[in-house]
Amino acid sequence: MITAKESNVSAPSTFSHEQLLDRLGEVAVRVGLNITPGQQLLITAPLTAVALVRRVTEHAYKAGASLVTTLYADDETTLARFIHAPDDAFDVAPTWLAEGMARAFREGAARMAITGANPTLLKGQDPERIARANRASSKANRPAMEIITQFAVNWNIIACATPAWAEQVFPDLPPEKALAALWDGIFKASRVDVADPVAEWKAHNAALHARAKFMNDSRFDALHFSGPGTDLTVGLADGHLWAGGSEKSGNGIVCNPNIPTEEIFTTPHRSKVNGRVGSTKPLFHQGTLIDDISVRFENGRIVEATASQGEDVLKRILDTDEGAARIGEVALVPHSSPISASKILYRNTLFDENASSHIALGQAYTKCMVVDIEGLTPEELLDRGVNDSLIHIDWMIGSDKIDLDGLKNGNRVPLMRAGEWVQA
Repeated sequence: MITAKESNVSAPSTFSHEQLLDRLGEVAVRVGLNITPGQQLLITAPLTAVALVRRVTEHAYKAGASLVTTLYADDETTLARFIHAPDDAFDVAPTWLAEGMARAFREGAARMAITGANPTLLKGQDPERIARANRASSKANRPAMEIITQFAVNWNIIACATPAWAEQVFPDLPPEKALAALWDGIFKASRVDVADPVAEWKAHNAALHARAKFMNDSRFDALHFSGPGTDLTVGLADGHLWAGGSEKSGNGIVCNPNIPTEEIFTTPHRSKVNGRVGSTKPLFHQGTLIDDISVRFENGRIVEATASQGEDVLKRILDTDEGAARIGEVALVPHSSPISASKILYRNTLFDENASSHIALGQAYTKCMVVDIEGLTPEELLDRGVNDSLIHIDWMIGSDKIDLDGLKNGNRVPLMRAGEWVQA
């Protein structure tokens, strides 16, 4: 059990790998999920995450979970499908499994995803098949994902270092050292390598809440990003709400959906985004690298899109449905965030999005609205500016060369300069 100490909670300590793994499992349960007695937990994880899954499971039962169920995925079997399956197999998804997961969430189960897949697993595979498989999966998983995007239950994502992922992040290191370096980065970014991780997360959440409160009190109409390759105005949805760090889910449980997290975020208006923006980090999506993205928005919709690598996959993503070429999230992260300061390109959105301000193509988080929207029809949500899509894909647009202003009633307020908050 992690015990609280009143002394410097950020002071680094020396722990063994097994101790840090156990701390990550405990933080995931106590801070990430805040599991309540009698609650079930559904975990999805790669096969190579077994050791971490066991730590999470142990701490979940200690917290009173009634049942922990884990669904494992395997990169090799995923790749085998793209190499050997018949063509019509890529329009199929296990709807029975998705329906079961949605039922579990409706009945109150908590959700944990452990990420760690090979970022370029599908490199060289047919982009059309990838797009078809993603579309089929998104449609099947829609009922479950709606529960998550509505923040109806407590959920959390953490990461597990895997050999294939580590090789991508640290290609110049021997395999064992690469894996150790990736674990070290995960532990540090997840704030478990300090004297008291739970107290550290409490202080970090307080800082994120204060930043979100400033933005909510300011009630900006829009944000303006400017810098090399970027001149973008992002209108904000009617009644938008800024959030960040720990939040109360619809079942009344306060949880941290992402570990790590450095962002505050809100819902942009789906029809009020105009201008051009370029990516500042590569996007790794479903095993495909998409780099040097540049897009132009008109009235909320992307009308031009290019990329130096993976452009065909990007365009297929944008064609997923009507809302895929619009954005459902805008998030602000200072360039000095710990993940950015580490200089590590994780090739994983959970980490890379917390090194940079970013936007997300597709589905909006309906929780990021001031006024209760329960009962509103899909059409009424669209009228409020809330985007709807099968996808939600974050990509990074912030750096130390990007400035940000808040716009309100024709006035401009400096918020970030060279990627850093103007107000401390």
